[in-house]
Amino acid sequence: MANAKKKILVLDDEPDVVTYLVSLLEDNDYIVVSAMDGKAGMEKAKSEKPDLITLDISMPEKSGIRFYREIKADPELKKIPIVIVTGVSSTQDAGTGKDFERFLGTRKQVPPPEGFIMKPIEEAELLGTVKKLLNA
Repeated sequence: MANAKKKILVLDDEPDVVTYLVSLLEDNDYIVVSAMDGKAGMEKAKSEKPDLITLDISMPEKSGIRFYREIKADPELKKIPIVIVTGVSSTQDAGTGKDFERFLGTRKQVPPPEGFIMKPIEEAELLGTVKKLLNA
């Protein structure tokens, strides 16, 4: 139970994705809290102080990009690693999401995300990324 003390905030507006990620992460001994939109996600991030956040880009209330910018601008929260988990991609990269990842990486006001996972989610890729970031 090496991960028992690590808390992850899952932020996605698709109930099936939230259920999947919560189950997957809990099965791997993480404490998991979730939110369905950026506004609720920000409240949870402030109250729960997670060790890592998985973040969908397309959400109601507050988009994932706005949430990401706000987290990285908050002195208390900016060090929390964020793994973007999204289906947002461009046709140019045929679903790899590299264009979107490059877009985030070129924004000067915020650092690039610590991780980037495309939907459909590959279990081993997600768990490997989470483990690497939490043990860093």
